[in-house]
Amino acid sequence: MTPETASDHAEEICRLAPVIPVLVVHDPAHADPLARALVAGGLPALEVTLRTPAALEVIAEMARVEGGTVGAGTLLTPDDVEKAVAAGARFGVSPGSTARLLDAAEGADLPMLPGAATSTEAMTLLERGYRVQKFFPAEASGGASALKAIGAPLPQIRFCPTGGVTLDNAPDYLGLANTLCVGGSWVAPRDKVEAGDWEGITALAREAANLAR
Repeated sequence: MTPETASDHAEEICRLAPVIPVLVVHDPAHADPLARALVAGGLPALEVTLRTPAALEVIAEMARVEGGTVGAGTLLTPDDVEKAVAAGARFGVSPGSTARLLDAAEGADLPMLPGAATSTEAMTLLERGYRVQKFFPAEASGGASALKAIGAPLPQIRFCPTGGVTLDNAPDYLGLANTLCVGGSWVAPRDKVEAGDWEGITALAREAANLAR
């Protein structure tokens, strides 16, 4: 898969809903009901971060949920890419990018949302062909005002800001011309996941899905 094709697929995924849930799941038993709750609330694109031992099993379970599009986050190495694809991930997300990581994703036909925090990083990815990127860490990198400033000289790049994005500040990002969607963990708080409050998570997802962009 070429970077240009990867960006086409990434844009399609980013346009599914205003918010991509960023999920840190510790128990594989939560995978199916959590995915169903989020999809029912209108958030079909799900990013499962590879931050727990259960992550790959969670991806495999969520990949079976009808209406969902499951991706793997925190991809750092070619091995991460291989394991994520084997588990059923349909897209990948990384906090940054390296040539080895992008080579692996392209070789595995995995659409990537590679991370950038500066104009130089964004330009480097654009030079390779990635016109859809992750802005990370969004709030620590200056927030919506920084992303707007980056967009002025680089209007051809579209972003999914992630990192410190909340229900309160998401509209600031979604109102920008260079933002396709945002990534956030607030739609699946750990206390609700651990309690099995799937209706509560569906309600949070529905609220996020109705954000204007």
